[in-house]
Amino acid sequence: MGFDLYITRNEFWAVSQTPITKSEWLTLVENDPELELVPEMSDTFAEWHGDSLYDQAWLDWSKSGYISTKWPDTALYQKMLSIAKQLGAKVQDEDGTNYPVDADWEFTPDT
Repeated sequence: MGFDLYITRNEFWAVSQTPITKSEWLTLVENDPELELVPEMSDTFAEWHGDSLYDQAWLDWSKSGYISTKWPDTALYQKMLSIAKQLGAKVQDEDGTNYPVDADWEFTPDT
């Protein structure tokens, strides 16, 4: 079972009201030297080449208008906050709890 975090503009990530568009996501990825699309996964799946403890830290856009990942480590969570700020969005878990600041999520995976 996973723990997902979402970058969303919606009140609740699963109810699409103000979606992040595919174009917005692809433009952000294109302009961020730490992000790289991985087309063999999908045309919206991006790997983050930042200071993550994972071999492959990833983010993926959904046609429902959010960006998500599973069990982000602390560094990837902080990157998500940065991306959310650029998109006028927020970071939220699957229950709708918002994570607005660096100290709200800390996770060190067993890698």
